[in-house]
Amino acid sequence: MCHAEAIGHYSRRLADRISAIVDAGEFPVVLGGDCSVTLGSALAMRRRAIVDELPYGLVYIDGHSDFRHPGNTPYVGAAAGEVLALVTGRGQPDLTDLEGLRPYVRDHDIVLLGIRQHDDYRLDLQAAGITMRAVPQLRAEGAGRTAGWAREQLSDCLGYWVHVDVDVLDRAVMPAVDAPDPGGIAYPELENLLRGLLANPGCLGLDLTVFDPDFDVDGAYAKDLVGTLVTSLSALWTASPVAPPVVVEEEEEEPPAPVIPVQSKRSSRSRRSPAATT
Repeated sequence: MCHAEAIGHYSRRLADRISAIVDAGEFPVVLGGDCSVTLGSALAMRRRAIVDELPYGLVYIDGHSDFRHPGNTPYVGAAAGEVLALVTGRGQPDLTDLEGLRPYVRDHDIVLLGIRQHDDYRLDLQAAGITMRAVPQLRAEGAGRTAGWAREQLSDCLGYWVHVDVDVLDRAVMPAVDAPDPGGIAYPELENLLRGLLANPGCLGLDLTVFDPDFDVDGAYAKDLVGTLVTSLSALWTASPVAPPVVVEEEEEEPPAPVIPVQSKRSSRSRRSPAATT
């Protein structure tokens, strides 16, 4: 694994920071960076599980499963593409067994949302017993109901962490990522997912990853993303009392899923509003 020693060191420091924020009764928001920051988040939850003697779960919202590991591929090298495998104990010990706490999250305490229908590792995920909904099922069930379903899957956990990789969004509305793909969700769906997850007092924090400003020279995509994040975080004030978020560098019927244009926004930026039309 490339830079494993540095990633392990950073993950322990990030876990320290997250733990201090949560212990203070505040809500941490970690802005990545790539998905490897979730190692620090998961380590913080694992430490907490030891103290509380109950598990914590992980809701993993991502366009890719990040489940590559030595058991299903001949080559591994980038932690960002292997994070879900690493946090469940699959991979080299200097990342999977920090502080002797492997695994940081048990397979059945994970809910994976937003992967594309033909993800390379979907059969491995099924064999591991990891609960998931790919984009077609998520859209069929509705984002808000999917958030409720995800909470139900983690009902045996004392709480959970939420990971969001921006590439869960369709490339037509968010091309400013390292691996933009078609077939993703739209901004309103991401907002409904996050609001449904963050409104639960059991949600301890959030990390947001993979946005690449090099592909957003005028800041248009950043503006849309920040708007979505702010709207989603407003759910914290409708849940049980909690301090404002700290940034670390009978349900109503849902409207139909937004229609996403297929063209790349790198050549034609109509930004967020077209994705919100029905």
